[in-house]
Amino acid sequence: MTARAERRSFWTWGYVSDEPSIAERRAAAERLSARIGESVEPPPVPAIDDIVLQSPRLEVPDSLSGWVSTTTAERVTHTYGGHSLELLKALRGEFDHPPDAVAHPASEDELDATLAWCDREGYVAIPYGGGTSVVWGVNVPGDANAAVTIDLDNLNTVLEVDEVSRAGRIQAGMLGPDLEAALKPLGLTLRHFPQSFPWSTVGGWVATRSGGHYATNHTHIDDFVESTRMLTPRGWFESRRLPGSGAGPSPDRLVLGSEGTLGIITECWLRLQKRPVYRGTAGVVFPSWVSGCEAVRAIAQAKLWPANLRILDPSEAEFSAGLSGDHALLIIGFESADIPQGSNVRAAVRIARSHGGVIEDDAILIDDGTGQATGRGGAVGAWRNAFIGVNAGLTAGLGLLADTFETAITWDRWPDFDAEVRERVGVALRDALRGARLSCRFTHVYPDGPAPYYSFSGMVPVGAEMERWRVVKDAATDAVVAAGGTVTHHHAVGRMHRPGWEAQRPALFGDLWRAAKRCVDPNGILNPGVLIDP
Repeated sequence: MTARAERRSFWTWGYVSDEPSIAERRAAAERLSARIGESVEPPPVPAIDDIVLQSPRLEVPDSLSGWVSTTTAERVTHTYGGHSLELLKALRGEFDHPPDAVAHPASEDELDATLAWCDREGYVAIPYGGGTSVVWGVNVPGDANAAVTIDLDNLNTVLEVDEVSRAGRIQAGMLGPDLEAALKPLGLTLRHFPQSFPWSTVGGWVATRSGGHYATNHTHIDDFVESTRMLTPRGWFESRRLPGSGAGPSPDRLVLGSEGTLGIITECWLRLQKRPVYRGTAGVVFPSWVSGCEAVRAIAQAKLWPANLRILDPSEAEFSAGLSGDHALLIIGFESADIPQGSNVRAAVRIARSHGGVIEDDAILIDDGTGQATGRGGAVGAWRNAFIGVNAGLTAGLGLLADTFETAITWDRWPDFDAEVRERVGVALRDALRGARLSCRFTHVYPDGPAPYYSFSGMVPVGAEMERWRVVKDAATDAVVAAGGTVTHHHAVGRMHRPGWEAQRPALFGDLWRAAKRCVDPNGILNPGVLIDP
């Protein structure tokens, strides 16, 4: 498949066609001005040709010049990932540490030649994926002598489909929508939809252990991986394709979550499934966050395995779903290719009602294979639209600081955990932001605990965004880890979460990882500073 010709946006998520217009940005500024009682104006977007970069610190050999570029456009569009603060720097024309070159290999041989060149010359090599990292996972280190970003957008094909076993051999540079489009004629789907789905890649999902739209059961890309193939500076690392194995430590577990520090994933076998035709959806309102969370636990432990089991606290339900601000909203969804889902969704609603949830019978929407829309209207539809309609560039540069942090914790510790996190982060928000808001929802749920996802926002002086963000982020990381949670459930570690990850993992695990990296990357060129120091 030919790589997408449209250029990526360098200052917001996605491509140039995804960029909000100046009219949309001005309208957002007017709404914010009315809310805060002072005038704000969107900053201008610099033209790529006007951005000044340091000169490349390397020369591309003639043998690689067909796919390795040092143009300003390539270097600008591959400098940053997708975190709002790095995109804000891009909007302001700040590109202190761009890659010196960007490689677009169209074959494994070209990738091999590129990585060998980097290793031989001591250039940092950064696997780019779709560039949607929100944890500073694709940035050039400030102390790098020279760096090459490697973009696998030309390795973007479904190489093979095993329809009997329902699995596909897929190249790592394939974007989510392209994968689904290729599988649709076969009646198959991967059905892994992270929020970055339109712009992220299969290889990026595997390298960062991405979380998809399934709220229970198959929550991470891990659950779909049969085998992986990865190029390291020492050579190829490929696992055997199997439905399962108890033969020692899993090679795939070394690749999953490696975040480009051990090698560059080029392809993988992923478990597929038939496209769903039966659905059931319900939006259940609860008088309190606590009672709603208890209902979620009961449904999860009943092991009905709904595809959607997400609860929004009263603040989130008001902001994203249009509720009053006094009630929590639980969104329940089931889907199947083979079995009608009416009985499952009704069973989940019965459990929810037994914990104080309220929903009218006619608000339980069921599609028995006719194609009737479910989950598109009312509060459930409003939340869906808010979730998939996020555009990081709409309010960039207006002084509105907004971000998220996500984690996971066992049910026995959840109530105290939530209270402690809200208290500690609330103090930081009051100190650092004006008119701050903190809310929570569950993105994923397990029988033994939830994955809460906290969102915060508030006003800060223009130019002070990083300083104020750091106050809140440090408080959030400290609170989450100290209370027994994980520093990240599905956003990856990168450089941003490394201190928290070091605090939560066994100290010896860091030594083990460094030893593994020295084995496959003895010169330490691959993504230094991510996960561990070189």
